[in-house]
Amino acid sequence: MDTIKLSIVTPNGEIFNDDVKTVTLPGKEGEFGVLPGHSSLVSSLTVGVIIIEKADSTEAVAINWGHVKVDEKSVDVLADGAIALTAGQDSEIAKNIEAAKDLVNSVKDSKVSVASVEARINSFA
Repeated sequence: MDTIKLSIVTPNGEIFNDDVKTVTLPGKEGEFGVLPGHSSLVSSLTVGVIIIEKADSTEAVAINWGHVKVDEKSVDVLADGAIALTAGQDSEIAKNIEAAKDLVNSVKDSKVSVASVEARINSFA
């Protein structure tokens, strides 16, 4: 088993649903990675960027906050707000990056450095 099913859903619908090699999530206690076969857990997510490693590419989704349920075969993210940073044409990516910055700046969580999240968002420009 070399992939795990990742689904990212917001109240507005599904943002991502595919098999991935690994996913890195912005947990409340810090970032953590999930590989296929991960032990089951449920965790709160804080503002940050979900890094998605696929077989042939890396994608990213900025979220403001949410929850994740992990088991050996799947990762299910329920996010309040999420914006894909890596799909589409350049103009669309630029628009999404601005929207992602607005999303993370709307979060009032003193524990999280919005500047570091913005830097991570900018790395996908």
